[in-house]
Amino acid sequence: MKSSEKPVAPAHLRPATGEWWQSVCARWALEPHHVKLLTLAAEAWDRSNEAREQIEVDGLMVPTKAGGPRLHPCVKVKEQAEIAFARLLRELDLDLEAPPAAKRPAPLRSLR
Repeated sequence: MKSSEKPVAPAHLRPATGEWWQSVCARWALEPHHVKLLTLAAEAWDRSNEAREQIEVDGLMVPTKAGGPRLHPCVKVKEQAEIAFARLLRELDLDLEAPPAAKRPAPLRSLR
């Protein structure tokens, strides 16, 4: 992504997630493949939150056809989305302090 381009978050992201996406793009010099990883991470975050919200509505346990309790299927969705989010963040390697804009290198990998 060129430094002159203003990042625009994908429209399907939740507003807060879209703001986070834009802030990461503004703070880091991302290559196109990094932007794709960031988008996947944002989608995973949204999916985790959607699953959490559904669990809050339905409860942690849901009834089976026979009437017995079982773990809500969204628990697995939430866990998988959180793992995906953490792995994608690790791939992006955003834990380092971002350099000032004037000293920002073009590719993310040069920050190491």
